[in-house]
Amino acid sequence: MKLAFSTLGVPGLPVPDVVRLAATHGYHGVELRAHPEEPVHPGLGPAERAEVAAAFKAGGIEILGLAGYARVAAPGDDDPVLTEIRGLLDLARDLGAPFVRVFPGAVAEQSGAEAEATAARRLGTAAEYAADLDVRILLETHDSHRTGADAIRILGPVGHRHAGALWDVMHTWLGGEQPSSTYAALSPHLGYVQVKDIASAEDTTPLPLGAGVLPLAECVELLSREGWDGWLCWEYEKRWYEQAAPLPGLLRAGRNHLARLLNESA
Repeated sequence: MKLAFSTLGVPGLPVPDVVRLAATHGYHGVELRAHPEEPVHPGLGPAERAEVAAAFKAGGIEILGLAGYARVAAPGDDDPVLTEIRGLLDLARDLGAPFVRVFPGAVAEQSGAEAEATAARRLGTAAEYAADLDVRILLETHDSHRTGADAIRILGPVGHRHAGALWDVMHTWLGGEQPSSTYAALSPHLGYVQVKDIASAEDTTPLPLGAGVLPLAECVELLSREGWDGWLCWEYEKRWYEQAAPLPGLLRAGRNHLARLLNESA
């Protein structure tokens, strides 16, 4: 498996510094938070996109994916959601990133069936566009659909190889789902896995990997046993928790912790 970290952990950090951090601490790639407050977002022009791609290539670091914020199950017209996803897909193509992350984002006013039909319809349409660009859209286990069992109710009806799943181990754990159940549900669709650690269900402030309660060892052992050889991406949510320790000082130990789990599971 390859190791990456998300720029959610280093808010606003310039691209050259992100590349340097990844290379210095032994990571193979980076997930880029694609938001206007970050250096990389769909509003970049062609020259700026080329500069970003060149910086990663020169550093020998892959761009794993773009973490977007489109909510595919949200109520309302399809067009704004599809336009947002297409913007992310175009950016991913220009940067050479294989994945784009989207959220479910259903709200309480919707019925489950209505939300899931909406999400499946939008993902099916967007997946056709994604296929032309050779990029995959990944639905993250998050918010209204935080478990694998939830996500598959959307992805199953889509049935398109360019619409897949992103397994966030915190959300499936918070949803009470065992890693083996998550993997069984998502394995035909799995793009990559986001790892992290927290103190408890009540305190989700990010911690160094291995310092909290999330079943990281169990997840890595399961993935290894199943022969899955994709990406593990550390999503350290510093952007939402200012009191959390700075990520750069934790990256080396985090990489070593994941490498140790991989070695033990081999």
